[in-house]
Amino acid sequence: MDEKLTFETNFDAPAGAAVTVSPLVRRVVAANRGPMTFTGTCSYIVGTGRVAVIDPGPDDAAHVEALLRAIDGETLTHILVTHTHRDHSPAAGALAEATGAAIVGCAPHRAARELDTGEINLLEGSGDHTYSPQMQMQDGDAVSGPGWTLEAVATPGHTANHLAFALREEKALFSGDHVMAWSTSFVGPPDGSMADYMASLEKVRQRDDVLYWPGHGGALREPTRFVRGLINHRRQRETMILNRLAEGDRDIATIVRNVYPSLAPNLTGAASLNVFAHLEDLVHRGLAGIDGPFSIEAHFRKL
Repeated sequence: MDEKLTFETNFDAPAGAAVTVSPLVRRVVAANRGPMTFTGTCSYIVGTGRVAVIDPGPDDAAHVEALLRAIDGETLTHILVTHTHRDHSPAAGALAEATGAAIVGCAPHRAARELDTGEINLLEGSGDHTYSPQMQMQDGDAVSGPGWTLEAVATPGHTANHLAFALREEKALFSGDHVMAWSTSFVGPPDGSMADYMASLEKVRQRDDVLYWPGHGGALREPTRFVRGLINHRRQRETMILNRLAEGDRDIATIVRNVYPSLAPNLTGAASLNVFAHLEDLVHRGLAGIDGPFSIEAHFRKL
């Protein structure tokens, strides 16, 4: 992937500022910069007059106030949520209370299945159990306002309940954390599923969107080519994991050290869960074996 051709390499939008990024879209970045959130969560305002907000962001009163300032004099009709990680959905309640807007979008938070992830606890990646939508959108459902239509595109994988939203009038996709240009997406059990994530990548690759607005970082252009590169990257990663199993690595901690030799210590937990997600998929596809039940502490082997 030639990243310089596909996304804003120097993206560093000031937190709290409402920036017009297209005729129908304004972006407000939250002040929650971090290793899992890049420069902060991107909240998007769609339309003028009667508007929608996509991903209202973390539980941060200053960010809610920034969104309210940006839509002062307008009517907020819908608050759409891509998924229920704590950097995306918690502000929905405060924003709805201030405006009377309906919270719509993904289903409430749920783990995809029961899996033992040990002591790994990723704060920004943990679930928001306060989220309570008035309407759960399914694939193909849409909400609209003057001059804009937002259609739900089911994209499970990063989380079990992840949705993207297609802005039909601009052939743009608000991709949440499913596809981001600054980093590959985190896929960690039990919320995330590598099999679902790969299927969702293939799904969006076949769409005709010309632009993605991700949950973190700048706009992604030439998305079809970029997503094809992401699919290839994930397949290369699973080959590396299978090669480590063939070399005798048995546990996730050892695989992570060998697959990510220069990894920053604060990203070890995320990398471990990503490897766990790959191994779960490889076991289900009959390419790897596991001794005992699925667990972050399990031993694996190449078949």
